[in-house]
Amino acid sequence: MSRVRVGWLTVYLDLPAESFAPSLAYWSALTGYAVSPTRGRHDEYASLLPPGGADDHLGVQRLGSGPGRLHLDLHVADPTTAAEEAVGLGARVLARPADGYVVLESPGGFVFCLVSHPQGRAAAPAAWPGGRSMVDQVCLDIPADGYERETAFWSALTAWELTASAGAEFRRLRHQPGLPVRILLQRLAEPTGRVRAHLDLAADDRAAEVARHEALGGRVLARRQWWTVLADPAGTAYCVTGRTPTDPTDHLTKEPR
Repeated sequence: MSRVRVGWLTVYLDLPAESFAPSLAYWSALTGYAVSPTRGRHDEYASLLPPGGADDHLGVQRLGSGPGRLHLDLHVADPTTAAEEAVGLGARVLARPADGYVVLESPGGFVFCLVSHPQGRAAAPAAWPGGRSMVDQVCLDIPADGYERETAFWSALTAWELTASAGAEFRRLRHQPGLPVRILLQRLAEPTGRVRAHLDLAADDRAAEVARHEALGGRVLARRQWWTVLADPAGTAYCVTGRTPTDPTDHLTKEPR
């Protein structure tokens, strides 16, 4: 049994320098969240701040080079101890910055951080003329050959049960209510490659929500039965689903409709 207790999750959009400002403005307008002052050695980090005193769970990082991507912060009591646990399960340490957090990659190559600062109050869905929406899920996109190992790693590290989800290619991690996002694990058709991730938004009215995103500068890439794939100004793909956005204390159990 893992000794790691994850008390919060923060998802970071890692954005290319040339599209950092427009992408940050896009995600702020899309969520209705204010932008924090920048921080970091090169002012490369910012948080998206929900209204009403809720704690932030979305952040942005300006990259020095390379395409846009996502990484995940797991908030734990002791990042050093948690990193030892992760390494024992197959992760690899990439960096130990002086700030006290640890940067690792999963067995499949997905970058994540173990951080110590606590959070605790999740945001409610945002209300728009077309209904409510919220960023409520990070989906790990896992090539087929590494799917079993990667899903086992995340379940073992977090001590969260793996459960079936809608569609044979999906599993999810069942964790305690009150966390701001849940984790979905998708098996890709491609046989090999690095694990990556994308964000999912839940919406009362998917068509209205997608139209709102298009008006803000988003671009539709594909329309599926249960979700629509879009790209932000940096070209980072994400999905809008038909899952009903609900209070953070119980939305973790909802399935797409």
